[in-house]
Amino acid sequence: MAENKIFAGPRVRRIRNGLGLTQTAMAEALEISPSYLNLIERNQRPLTVQLLLKLAAVYKVDLDELQGEAGGMAGQLREVFGDPLLSGEVPGDQELIEVAEAAPNAAAGVVKLYRAYREQAARLTDLAELLAREGHETSISGARLPIDEVREKFEKRPNFHARIEDAAEAFHASLGLSPGEDLAPALKGWLRTKHGIVVRTLPIHTMPNLRRRYDRHSMRLFLSERLSPFDQLREVAMEAGLLAFGDEIAAELEGLAFSTGEAKRLGRFELARYAAHAVIMPYGAFLAAAQRARYDIDMLRSRFNVSYEQAANRLTMLQRPGASGVPFFMLEVDNAGHRFRKAGAQGFPQAKFGGSCPKLNIHAAFAQPGQVLVDHVEMPDGTGFLTMSRTLDGPQAGFNERVRRTALLVACDIAHREEVVYGQVVAGSTLGPVAVGTACRLCERQGCLARAEPPVTRPLGLDEMVTGLSAFDFQ
Repeated sequence: MAENKIFAGPRVRRIRNGLGLTQTAMAEALEISPSYLNLIERNQRPLTVQLLLKLAAVYKVDLDELQGEAGGMAGQLREVFGDPLLSGEVPGDQELIEVAEAAPNAAAGVVKLYRAYREQAARLTDLAELLAREGHETSISGARLPIDEVREKFEKRPNFHARIEDAAEAFHASLGLSPGEDLAPALKGWLRTKHGIVVRTLPIHTMPNLRRRYDRHSMRLFLSERLSPFDQLREVAMEAGLLAFGDEIAAELEGLAFSTGEAKRLGRFELARYAAHAVIMPYGAFLAAAQRARYDIDMLRSRFNVSYEQAANRLTMLQRPGASGVPFFMLEVDNAGHRFRKAGAQGFPQAKFGGSCPKLNIHAAFAQPGQVLVDHVEMPDGTGFLTMSRTLDGPQAGFNERVRRTALLVACDIAHREEVVYGQVVAGSTLGPVAVGTACRLCERQGCLARAEPPVTRPLGLDEMVTGLSAFDFQ
């Protein structure tokens, strides 16, 4: 204990003030000088072992309380000052610890106020979604990170970029591949011949925290061996796309009109991923194959030698005027329920579909890894969707690492079920559609066993005499 200096001045001061003592009176009881106690309270002197024992004996103070850090409150303050609205206000954790130590009640008040602010922001978001569903545009928005702006831009527009599609198709044709020839060697050869770039795969211990790195000095593109062959191909195709038709990507980026440089950088990365898919799965060939296979994702992944995620993602891009496919949309979540990717052939249908209902099969997919779960779901307004969900595995994990697994939902309007191979699963079903909603806070379905939050549109129906199936029953 002697080696660990304990600075607990504010806590000593609170004990003294709580007992109504002057510094002189407490110093006399502890057998130290008032000036020394004053230095302790100002954190200019640490508490010694003798003083700790004396405080415990004279004032019945809990030693753990004096020795413990204000880590809990500091952590909560860290959450507050991590908000985009306050980013950069506090340079480090030390100041937060000092605030938590010196004024814990004031710190708790700041945390409570912040959480009330977040709750009101969530309610405003719910209100904006509710109004959008009824056809009213709103300008309600909170403080946003650049990634929030990027996601919003891409989610609201069709997942189709004509300039990139045309350029990617022409570039793929210029490679002169024979039917069935592997694309990866051709792309690597093009990078080496045209730009002097050599692609190398590095072991995990050499590049432990990166999936890719381009070294401009040595003209080498390094890829992590954590990546599957499909993901490595996408990284190579991204690099090739940026070099072969960077002007078209830049033109699409300019049209999105991002407000900050960081948002533009993130948007460029998303467009480069889009371009990679367009190179690997050229529009005309992929659309023809998709229609022949009745949009069977597993058949398409085998045909183009890509991953399930890449083939499913590509299905949402088939919206070329005069040559369009079934308008699919997709949603990806992790097993904690965080939603971090949405896209749609006609924009993600947030107002009609939402994607936040716990009864969607995307959440059940984690219990059956690798299996495709198919459902016919019905919204409160009677709109129906055909949904297909499956888990995706992330980069290769080591023995002592947790596997990264997400789930992908691909869906289309139920009216297209005859065109889609998955529609036959629900065509002969006698069970009827699964009743879902956009989100609990916007859903008014009565007696829902899965309800997690009360709707913002109705008052709670609390009654001592009658209890419903949910803790959030409403009138």
